Amino acid sequence: MTMAPERIDLRVELLIDQRWFAICDLTDLIPGRGVAALLPDGTQVAVFLDRAGRPYAIDNRDPFTGAYVLSRGLLGSADGRPFVASPLLKQRFDLETGRCLDDETVTVQAYATRTEEAVAA
Repeated sequence: MTMAPERIDLRVELLIDQRWFAICDLTDLIPGRGVAALLPDGTQVAVFLDRAGRPYAIDNRDPFTGAYVLSRGLLGSADGRPFVASPLLKQRFDLETGRCLDDETVTVQAYATRTEEAVAA
């Protein structure tokens, strides 16, 4: 009897309170687009995959409007830094630091991300 080979999937994990938390499968993300995810404490995060396949995560709440919409923003880069532009007022947030590129006094939480193997039969 031949056993079916194991399939190795990648999952995206966020660093929260010094622990890695699985947020979604890498295949759930589309390069250049974002998705919203809910953390166990009720916080919404916006998760993105850039065209090179690197995941990013920041708070989903737009600090200028209070709306939970950053996951619906447009990805871009400025001076080699990846950002998401809010779909409402168009402020740009650095995906690595959470800093607003248009108002340096404003930031959103940025999360460390990684991809890890999830073995499925």
